Amino acid sequence: MKFNHIPVLFEETINSLDVRDGGIYVDCTAGGGNHSAAILQRLGESGRLVCLDRDPDAIAAVSERFAGDGRVTVVHTRYSAIAEVLDGLGICGVDGILMDIGVSSHQVDTAERGFSFHKDAPLDMRMSREGASAADLCNTLSWQQLAEIFTKYGEEKFSVKIAKAICAVREKKPISTTFELAEIISDSVPAAAKRSGHPARKVFQALRIAVNDELGELERGLQSAFECLVPGGRLSVITFHSLEDRIVKQTMAKWCEGCICPPEFPVCVCGNKPKASLLSRKPVVPSQEELERNPRSRSSKLRTCIKI
Repeated sequence: MKFNHIPVLFEETINSLDVRDGGIYVDCTAGGGNHSAAILQRLGESGRLVCLDRDPDAIAAVSERFAGDGRVTVVHTRYSAIAEVLDGLGICGVDGILMDIGVSSHQVDTAERGFSFHKDAPLDMRMSREGASAADLCNTLSWQQLAEIFTKYGEEKFSVKIAKAICAVREKKPISTTFELAEIISDSVPAAAKRSGHPARKVFQALRIAVNDELGELERGLQSAFECLVPGGRLSVITFHSLEDRIVKQTMAKWCEGCICPPEFPVCVCGNKPKASLLSRKPVVPSQEELERNPRSRSSKLRTCIKI
């Protein structure tokens, strides 16, 4: 099947992994397989690539794309399960791991997946197609719980008003489509708030993050992935908004931290040693050319660390 996804920072990401002939690599968010294909081009005949994704559409796409390539193993799972997957495959350490966080172009552009407020469809947003949907959250959570989600994951200023409006509407009829929710949001915010973009953007982002536990998955996935690297191995992570990037930045900074003794101590007594180093101090961001070619790349950032 086709799984169309436009990778951002493509060359920069592949270069950051420093793929070596005969190495072992993991694409934690395989999507349509574009990153995986580029890794394979540099991998040589004796290398190995493990492709993970929680989306069954992505798994079908990469399984078809790399069918017959003995170097590739495709596994349908969340990337936080990377350690269990590698252990099951008898792999005790890998040379590089890639995470392309967030929603894919395919998921947004496939109307029936319910990620987009631009297309009328069932209010779903489940990357794995399993578990509670966005409609389930909107129709069952209290207004306080909804407002907390909109504030925490969407930084929405009108969270309380929107949440109460959702609860008022669902008393008459369950909210089941993207357009229904988008209309409730639009009716709940002042006109001035609509001038800087679609008023549903932040709420849809927040619901998507909550439905898929994206930030919890990222925190667990980063720790698990880092443990799976061999010394000198690289972890490259692409993020698309400040909540994700903050987690990646702070986690990598913690790994790179050395002595944590108070400055007044004459000698180190904590024994803390850096576990990693950053490939570059600042994140890599899209060029102007890429921004013009793919506007969806505008908020993306790439951070890479190297295990010591």
